[in-house]
Amino acid sequence: QVQLVESGGGSVPAGGSLRLSCVASGDSPENLCIGWFRQAPGKEREGIAAIYDAGRVTRYFGAVKARFSISQDKVANTVYLQMNDLKPEDTAMYYCAAEVCTDQIQALTVIPRGTYNYWGQGTQVTVSS
Repeated sequence: QVQLVESGGGSVPAGGSLRLSCVASGDSPENLCIGWFRQAPGKEREGIAAIYDAGRVTRYFGAVKARFSISQDKVANTVYLQMNDLKPEDTAMYYCAAEVCTDQIQALTVIPRGTYNYWGQGTQVTVSS
């Protein structure tokens, strides 16, 4: 079983930055692919980025690559999403999600598929101007 706890959301003016954190726990938190997603009211859930093994596999799914960066601290079992130059259209509930990844080969399949079995509770990001 996997548990995910997000933090770091809040309100920020346009052009500001936030760093979101996702702490994973459970029987084998080291054997996970973890992704960041967001969902704004009235819109479909959007994949942002995913990571495995502190960057052995990393993938960005949308147009935010120039402004957002995903990273992982394996010792702390924490995945971060650094968000810079935030815009009002970035306002959304941000979620981290996980799926079992036991090795790099599996991660190369899991991450592009974008289907995750475990989800955190979400953290709200609101960008105003």
